[in-house]
Amino acid sequence: MNLFYKSIRWVAPVLAAVLLAGCERPPVVSVQSGYRGTGMEQVYNPRLLAKQASLNAAPESQPPASAEGPKAREVFQNVKVLGDLSVGEFTRHMTAITAWVAPQEGCAYCHNLQNLADDSKYTKVVARRMIEMTQHVNADWKKHVGDTGVTCYTCHRGNPVPAQVWFAPADRKYTENSLLGDLAGQNLASASVKLTSLPFDPFTPYLKEDKPIRVNGNEALKFTGEAANRTSTKQAEHTYSLMVHMSDSLGVNCTFCHNTRNFQSWSEAPPQRVTAYHGIRMARDLNNAYMEPLTKTFPAERLGVKGDVAKVNCATCHQGAYKPLYGAAMAKNHPELLAVAKPAEAAAAAPAPAAAAPADAAPKADAAQKK
Repeated sequence: MNLFYKSIRWVAPVLAAVLLAGCERPPVVSVQSGYRGTGMEQVYNPRLLAKQASLNAAPESQPPASAEGPKAREVFQNVKVLGDLSVGEFTRHMTAITAWVAPQEGCAYCHNLQNLADDSKYTKVVARRMIEMTQHVNADWKKHVGDTGVTCYTCHRGNPVPAQVWFAPADRKYTENSLLGDLAGQNLASASVKLTSLPFDPFTPYLKEDKPIRVNGNEALKFTGEAANRTSTKQAEHTYSLMVHMSDSLGVNCTFCHNTRNFQSWSEAPPQRVTAYHGIRMARDLNNAYMEPLTKTFPAERLGVKGDVAKVNCATCHQGAYKPLYGAAMAKNHPELLAVAKPAEAAAAAPAPAAAAPADAAPKADAAQKK
């Protein structure tokens, strides 16, 4: 018996250390954002915030170039989007985009250095379309990006491929005669939902397709007519998986967008919920209007296991910060990215332009059926 107790004295500290290793070590700071006792607060770890800050620092912009002189389309060949810039402005933009996207690879990442007008490299075709996408975001999605806007660096951060993109997940290899049965797209540890048992693909139904996100109703037990509540607890798990992704992408918790008193109420929610509403629709727009049409442009090694192109989600821009780059307004220093190219310049670019953001400023109070 004494041997047993002696063993416990040695084993217990080891087990405790193993359990505590999975916890976030202090310090922890809470910031109140609502009335006391309502749980309206954000919880931060200053140690982790310091690390995040270094990852979300914006680079310094180059001095502006003169708008005087000949236009880029008059000097260079095959300039389809930025031809209205002066040669100096055009060169400044090319220098910036190289630093933002391919600082190691340089100009050769997109261009045939023997013939800069050549479009044989897929990266050049993609880059041209991404410039148009950036212009579209800044011009037509102000309800999400405001006047801060975005640049190529917002997503790329010096990498040819943004660190945070998503593909459709692979199908399970064994589904029939499996001891695990039908997992229904969940119950597998996945980084996309922070290793929870929630559905591990919250992106396809909501950021590519337009599936209903909200699952709570005003009359839970009424199942007739237009008031019927056909959602379920299982369906709510899909919504939760998207919410977990958004929370992790922005480094915040639920109360950043929701009021703990009434999660479904728009009139009582923080203003960030409206911003998030438009962000979901913006991501869906970009994926369908810009990314998906480029699928055949990319080589096979750049596609996912199902042959789909890389797509954007909240983490693509935010990367752990409640505002991308903590709100650094880089776009104002690059006015060529703030407006969509003139039709005459963009006519040769494919595919067709994406639709503008919806005109409604926000969902109509509690009648809205989606976040």
